Amino acid sequence: MKLMPLAGLALLLTLSFNASAANTVNANAPADTVKNFYQLPGNPYPALPANVSRLFYVQRTPNANTIVYELKLDNNGLPDEDEPIHPYWIRYTENGKHEELGFIQRKFAYGLTSKSLGNGRYDIRFVSYKKLPLTLMKGNDGKYHIFATISQKQIIINRIFVRIEGGSFWVPNVRFVEIKGTDPTTNKEVVERFKP
Repeated sequence: MKLMPLAGLALLLTLSFNASAANTVNANAPADTVKNFYQLPGNPYPALPANVSRLFYVQRTPNANTIVYELKLDNNGLPDEDEPIHPYWIRYTENGKHEELGFIQRKFAYGLTSKSLGNGRYDIRFVSYKKLPLTLMKGNDGKYHIFATISQKQIIINRIFVRIEGGSFWVPNVRFVEIKGTDPTTNKEVVERFKP
């Protein structure tokens, strides 16, 4: 993966059109929404509650608001042809409320495109960063997951995190992009960090 495209991914992940973008974790939020932090100095990022169904999620500075990507099934228990993955916010800065993506967020930033590859497999891409190919398909456990090739291995993606320090809205200063996943053959965690 080239470094320049990763800067594009970081830009897509920093786009937020909500006035609460500069907030931090609300100290009055329910305890279950702020425990189990993914800790970076001065920036707590809550782990998702156990009852939140998801394929993967995205977190980024400057706040703990999280975009969740959830499998959407049709009446037959198969991925929905039109929208196999449904993204939405968990706004930890607003007491952990769930919220749909806005039009601009969905069409230009956090939304996904999907293309059926047949046999229950889908090519998935971020709308504003098509160079990171993801595949929605069943794993050996019989459940649907998002797969990507990281460090020459096919892994199940669990989380993407972007660390930003300064810069501007359209040109952030990205320290790193981190992808966390699981190697399905060994069940070991895989972490890949890029410095664009």
